[in-house]
Amino acid sequence: MRTHPGWIEPEIYFRIVHVAEGGHHGAPLAPCREQTVEIALGPKGAFENGNIGALTRRMSTDRVVSAAPPSRGNPKPPREPKTPRVVELLRKAMEWQALLESGKIANQADIARREGITRARVTQVMGMLRLAPEIHQTILAIPATARRRNITERALRPITQIEDRGQQAELFDALMGRA
Repeated sequence: MRTHPGWIEPEIYFRIVHVAEGGHHGAPLAPCREQTVEIALGPKGAFENGNIGALTRRMSTDRVVSAAPPSRGNPKPPREPKTPRVVELLRKAMEWQALLESGKIANQADIARREGITRARVTQVMGMLRLAPEIHQTILAIPATARRRNITERALRPITQIEDRGQQAELFDALMGRA
């Protein structure tokens, strides 16, 4: 938000007051309680200045009273932690390399047919093997997470074209935000 000289940024403060009726000196609690939401517009201290709007509602004591509106529809379940795609692809490239070296698969075209992808995609994924071993270790150590990671195989491709391991490490650190 842009501010201009002499302007005060608007602020909103609120407090929730729960009042249960009864209960004085051993008397039983009443079957209802009140909830008051007081809203003040303005700077700190607005409650004290009397700049208050209020909303009061009566609820039975067996109901939970919340300031948050009730959710509508079916809430989405929390996302399950998932292995990042870049980790899966590096593992696959290492697996393919082992198959090629063992002679169980003749070439990348055979891998492409077996995986149902193009030869070009096999080449792209296997290009990750040109990264420095330290970078491999860092990628493989990325934990499973429910949110998407900022590093992708595609973002790593330019780094795979660099021969110097030191330069690779610098660019990788910059990509990871550790520069």
